[in-house]
Amino acid sequence: MSETAGKLPIKMLHDRILVALRKEDGERRSTGGILIPATAQVAKRLIWGEARGVGSSVRQVKVGDQVLFSPEDQHEVEVHGEDLIILRERDVHAVAAERIEESTGLYL
Repeated sequence: MSETAGKLPIKMLHDRILVALRKEDGERRSTGGILIPATAQVAKRLIWGEARGVGSSVRQVKVGDQVLFSPEDQHEVEVHGEDLIILRERDVHAVAAERIEESTGLYL
């Protein structure tokens, strides 16, 4: 991450990834129109976030990629007034990015 507004820059170490949650992962609506609050517990639901910083040992994730991870594997931290999450690369289940080739290996 770069230095902004006189704040110290942050460098992620080893296999750590700094992730910002997507805003739409808060409250959401079901297909039937029911409002589901962000505090509702859904069993084993994975969530998406944007990688804001990556450590030097991270091989598959780049800054700006969308990453899929379990909320149980996260460590929350406040950086420059923004709530972010720190993950290990092994805790990321999938990566979505423009640079990834057509074949995802997924069979849906």
